[in-house]
Amino acid sequence: MIRIDIRDGNVIVPPLKKFPKPILSPSKEGFDSKNIYNPALIKERDTIVMLYRAESKNDDITGRIGLALSEDGIHFIKHPEPVIEPEYSWEKKGVEDPRVVKVGKTYYMTYTGYDGKTAKLCLATSKNLVNWEKKGVLFEEFPQTDNWTKSGAILPEKLKIGEFKGKYIMYFGDSNIWLAYSDDLINWEYIEEPVLTPRKDNFDNILVEPGPPAFMTDFGIVLIYNSAGLENGGRKYKAGIAVFDIKNPTKLIARSEKPILEPTYEWEIKGWVDNVVFIEGLVEHEGRTYLYYGGADRHIGLAYWE
Repeated sequence: MIRIDIRDGNVIVPPLKKFPKPILSPSKEGFDSKNIYNPALIKERDTIVMLYRAESKNDDITGRIGLALSEDGIHFIKHPEPVIEPEYSWEKKGVEDPRVVKVGKTYYMTYTGYDGKTAKLCLATSKNLVNWEKKGVLFEEFPQTDNWTKSGAILPEKLKIGEFKGKYIMYFGDSNIWLAYSDDLINWEYIEEPVLTPRKDNFDNILVEPGPPAFMTDFGIVLIYNSAGLENGGRKYKAGIAVFDIKNPTKLIARSEKPILEPTYEWEIKGWVDNVVFIEGLVEHEGRTYLYYGGADRHIGLAYWE
């Protein structure tokens, strides 16, 4: 796992290295022919499985979930058809931005269901990463954002101490970040006050949003997060790291003062949405920590720590 240092409330990590070109791009035809981005990743034995958001140039659906497989984490082979498509009223315009964890023998995917007006955080489960059973909307009502909810990053183990002992937790939201907790990973309750908010004079001054699933360390619960900030009159998406207290996962103990990832290559700067890097997948593989991200909402990129 990555080496993380905390100094005076600042999270310090080694510089990320980026592949200069996308590792996956839209197909010429089909369900992922316009944009392909914001992937979830999980390693199963010797295979790395990617579940990615896809958009077609032939319709206005904002997301289907595609699947791709890799042995090295760099070169992927796409499955020819999506594994999740819009079905219900709350997701009729799109299923978007998956994040996946495995607990026991079951995979849990959080994703965004979009009805054309409101985004709602949804959940699906699977035993094989191909066939998914949808569990529906996690929060029918969320007054803090007029019922708009997105981006659920689950910690895939129960807390062992503190107020939430014996509970699973999830960080979620796409303006601020809130905490939710659960006994069974299916039914969730949320804490009303946000646990991470934008900072006025920093790279994350407009919004913050969870990235890949959270993970546990000896010194805290680590959440890689995405953010947007105003820069030279425009909006730019960058990523940071937050660390929360193990005993109290609502308590922020450290946060990166500088972004760990930002747009630098042309395909990250110009695309469907300009100036975006957006991390949703993390995998440990052969001595590297791989971070998978959407570049300008059009391609999938790869950054890594040795």
